[in-house]
Amino acid sequence: MNIPRTSYPRIVIIGGGFAGIALAKKLSKQEVQVVLLDKHNYHTFQPLLYQVSTGGLEPDSIAYPIRKILKDFPNFFFRLANVEEIDIKKNKVQTNIGKLKFDYLVVASGSTTNYFGNSEIERHSMAMKTIPQSLNLRSLILENFEEALLTSDLNERNALMNFVIVGGGPTGVELAGALAEIKKGILPKDYPDLDTRMAQIHIIQSGNCLLKGMSAKASEKAEVFLEKLGVNIWKNVKVTNYDGRTVTTNSDLTFDTATLVWAAGVKGATIKGLDAQEFVSRGNRILVNEFNQVKGFDHIFAIGDIACMATKESPNGLPMMAQPAMQQGDQLGDNILNLIEEKPMRPFEYTNKGAMATIGRNKAVVDLKRFKFQGVFAWYVWMFVHLFFLIGFRNRMVVFVNWVYNYVRFDREARLIIRPFKNRVED
Repeated sequence: MNIPRTSYPRIVIIGGGFAGIALAKKLSKQEVQVVLLDKHNYHTFQPLLYQVSTGGLEPDSIAYPIRKILKDFPNFFFRLANVEEIDIKKNKVQTNIGKLKFDYLVVASGSTTNYFGNSEIERHSMAMKTIPQSLNLRSLILENFEEALLTSDLNERNALMNFVIVGGGPTGVELAGALAEIKKGILPKDYPDLDTRMAQIHIIQSGNCLLKGMSAKASEKAEVFLEKLGVNIWKNVKVTNYDGRTVTTNSDLTFDTATLVWAAGVKGATIKGLDAQEFVSRGNRILVNEFNQVKGFDHIFAIGDIACMATKESPNGLPMMAQPAMQQGDQLGDNILNLIEEKPMRPFEYTNKGAMATIGRNKAVVDLKRFKFQGVFAWYVWMFVHLFFLIGFRNRMVVFVNWVYNYVRFDREARLIIRPFKNRVED
């Protein structure tokens, strides 16, 4: 990999997500050598992926080059690589570009879509965890409407204009709201010769409420907002299969659709070498202690979505969200330095700063520690928070200008088929 030898301890970080970037920043000016490995050369702001999928933003608005984030930091090295295996005995990582020895290893590989073992759903549905996947979904949505113009078969046309979203969490709710606004304000102008009123948007949730994990008020209000937008909500329904055209469930309900978006769950993106049963828990997450150390190791850590740190409040691990990931990355930087200097480490304590979700124009729900509110003010809070956490001044300005333009003109100008979607492959 052409990483120079040094007398400094070498810390290898796998993953350039929220956790990995936070840790790299914390270690950036210390007397350590930091090597960050990722299969993409950019950091993705995942909370806004749904806006790329629905033409609200271009992908470069929510992505930022990893090298640019840490370009002024000494002893930092980035390599574009796919980590294939971790040799826990020899303290090496095996990648597609070679091997690298480490003194300390931090696994921050994040999460991937969980299909719960259903290969048919995995083969035919659409995921939305990466920018390439979001671009695939954007292309498929637009291509379906183009195809709907060409067919005279009413059932085929309806299937092309129907959208089924499995999962009523923030991703599913926000995507459904965005699609409903496209149906209402954009499709009639783009396709005047197509009866877009026939388009249907469905959310299928296996539980009895949307936005599980948020307050009951947020869940109820989100449901009200979606219903006003014309979204069909099906609770206590579990999807059992999808063959590319028909969605079957555990009830008598079936749905004909050419687009099923799977937002029903995620699992840890484990790596060979740390994927044995002794290391992982429910959800394919790596078991860690209160210092984020992997079970049985002092020098191997896991942070972010991949890490399962059980607490009294979260016995199955902390939420797989950006805030726990960033907080773990930031504190682990201090703990690794303390470990190197043979000082005591500090146990991690998660500070819950709240949760939020937007359901289209002027509609959002926000749960803070002391306050819970919904509606227009919540929508402005949601926008401010997301702009604040975007990396890079340009990204913030581009997203802000796009949002203002879309709000004033009620338009989404990024509805472009740049890369036609052909195969459903995992990116």
